[in-house]
Amino acid sequence: MNVPIWSISVLRGWGAAVLALLVLALISPTMRAGVFDPRAAVLLAVWGGSWAVNAWLASLPRSRMVAGVVAALFGATLIVLWELIVRLYAVSPVILPAPSAVAAQFVNSTPILWADFVQTILKGALSGYLIGCGAALVTAVAVDRSPFLQRGLLPVGNFVAALPIVGIAPILVMWFGFDWQSKAAVVVVMVFFPVLVNCVEGLKAADPMQRDLMATWSASYWQSLFQLRLPAAMPFIFNGLKIASTLAMIGAIVAEFFGSPVVGMGFRISTEVGKLRLDMVWSEIAVAALAGSAFYGLVALIEKRMTFWHPSQRSR
Repeated sequence: MNVPIWSISVLRGWGAAVLALLVLALISPTMRAGVFDPRAAVLLAVWGGSWAVNAWLASLPRSRMVAGVVAALFGATLIVLWELIVRLYAVSPVILPAPSAVAAQFVNSTPILWADFVQTILKGALSGYLIGCGAALVTAVAVDRSPFLQRGLLPVGNFVAALPIVGIAPILVMWFGFDWQSKAAVVVVMVFFPVLVNCVEGLKAADPMQRDLMATWSASYWQSLFQLRLPAAMPFIFNGLKIASTLAMIGAIVAEFFGSPVVGMGFRISTEVGKLRLDMVWSEIAVAALAGSAFYGLVALIEKRMTFWHPSQRSR
């Protein structure tokens, strides 16, 4: 007997819901006493029902619309469960605010959030990202031409890349001041070496026969670089750029914990935690998540347009 794949997924979803119910039974005083908690039944129904719908949608012919609906439904389910858990179990907003409270705080604090976004993301993260990635690309070409730099700079780069951000951020803040310049410096240090390593490896990606053909045509180093090796290195370069897009966000926010003017996402998070205003903290986290996703998606979109010929892009 052939069983539909989506029905198997539904059974797995309900199995996960039952397992979650058992966990609730272990941590809930009323359920440990043998009294069934109707709140757990509500959570079980929401999770199981959403999983069933998502399993059915995932069994449909693959398309961008179906994939988007599945992802949106899954995310909405997590938010609904979050809201239900907070309200049904009367969780203190100091521990975990409800999504509705976070959304209300987000709407009421739009000017503050925008000012923090401009200070941290547009000034600190973006400027550091552009400087660090540009310097890494130029340095990669220099490393490619110099065996001395290949043997001397890359090992030092691996060492610097392993340094913890909480160790270098206070030093750079003292060097460059408390404004966005010090945050940009932290971002430069964080993104430089990951992009450099990817660029160096990418410049080696061209096939040896293609290099020999360019030499046969008497192509100079720069002609071979711009017409053959740099285009072949694009997938590696964009891998580094995508990694750096998330590192830039993290570096700029964390650097503000060690000194900043009275504006910025890291500054706001640290001060609002001290005031126990967790709804504002989650609003800042939401802004950071949206900005990071948009930044990563923009880099991925540019990659798709510039490396359409690469096998990794043909199935997308």
